[in-house]
Amino acid sequence: MSETSPPDVDTTPGGSVPAVEGWFRAPGVTGPECDHAELLGSLCPGCGTYAFPPRSGPCPNPRCDATELDLVALSTTGTVWSYTENHYAPPPPFVATDPIEPYALAAVELAREGMVVLGKVARGVGADDLHLGMTMRVGVDVLFTDDDGTDHVVWVWEPAGDEAEGGSRG
Repeated sequence: MSETSPPDVDTTPGGSVPAVEGWFRAPGVTGPECDHAELLGSLCPGCGTYAFPPRSGPCPNPRCDATELDLVALSTTGTVWSYTENHYAPPPPFVATDPIEPYALAAVELAREGMVVLGKVARGVGADDLHLGMTMRVGVDVLFTDDDGTDHVVWVWEPAGDEAEGGSRG
């Protein structure tokens, strides 16, 4: 991959680190290289195909023969294409509570790329708070805090603009 380098992560105890490295960057989590949370993805320089999460290797478009992809920052906003609320334990790296607390997922169509990215919705925002076409933005939320006091952070979708009534830090 070229263009944008993966972020350097500060692993100082008591700080914040990404729970999944290389999928997003945010101030205070992955370093000072950005002033807001943003997803990272891949872009084929040959045909313009985007991919999330970022990947290396050939273009995912079967009609393109490009062999390398560029690492790029993706749109920070998009619109809700679909959503649901889950009442079962989330998959790793997410940590299930006991008892399990319902959580919302949203499929958001990115503003510039036109691709749909599925992700967890910010804590405190349920399916009843979402609607099709709603504007969302990338935020971050603490997944868990380890024994050293380090916050392990994930990216989330949160309501943007006038529709935001809270949400996560980011």
